[in-house]
Amino acid sequence: MTETNHTDLPASDRRRGTGPTLVFLHYWGGAARTWDLVRDRLDGRDSIAVDQRGWGRSRDLPGPYTLRRLADDALATVRDAGLDDYVLVGHSMGGKVAQLVAATRPDGLRGIVLVGPGPAKPAAMITPEYRTGLSHAYDSAESVAGARDQVLTASPLPEGWADRVVADSLASGADEARTEWPLRGIAEDISDSTRRIAVPALVVGGELDRVEPVEVLRDNLLPYLADATFTVLPGTGHLIPLEAPDALSDAIARFVATL
Repeated sequence: MTETNHTDLPASDRRRGTGPTLVFLHYWGGAARTWDLVRDRLDGRDSIAVDQRGWGRSRDLPGPYTLRRLADDALATVRDAGLDDYVLVGHSMGGKVAQLVAATRPDGLRGIVLVGPGPAKPAAMITPEYRTGLSHAYDSAESVAGARDQVLTASPLPEGWADRVVADSLASGADEARTEWPLRGIAEDISDSTRRIAVPALVVGGELDRVEPVEVLRDNLLPYLADATFTVLPGTGHLIPLEAPDALSDAIARFVATL
């Protein structure tokens, strides 16, 4: 595994293997390591996992921390790695970032995998009151643990990962990084951008996801994707990469094989 930590790029690590390269973008409060269990099961596949600006090893990078800035970072990471054959894999906030990247139709992009993604059109439940409450979900270790157990998950996490979720969610470098997604990014309508995506998409939902419910993905995302396959993983909440790494890695491998 090789790591990059350029001053002008988010930190990332690469596992060398066969292509196309999978470029992993994490959820709000996550980190590159959120994808470790999935990447372990895709052993032999070339992959890069990114600590997005303001989080993990990239916590000290300056803002803004907008979705479009994160999309620019993802494209810069791809260019820095010299990728010319790759698939974006984005979870939750990272899924919304992946849509913005794919909408630019970059050279070398073969497809996108959107895992419990922020939909193109915000759901009706994303009210100002909801966003204000959500912006305090990561105020303390206790609030993160409550969100983890009561909202984010529907099944037990693998050993050690409950504590890592708390640590990662507290690892934002600035208040602006922590609150940009709940206060603004989650409510941004990017449907015009999503309509421009020209590569195949795999959308993966969790049957019991309370953050991005299956019906929201059906109504607020799938209609804006020209070429999409929708897979629902049973018994799974929002932290799909941690709750169902076997099923998710299998779904990704099958999708990549069709490209």
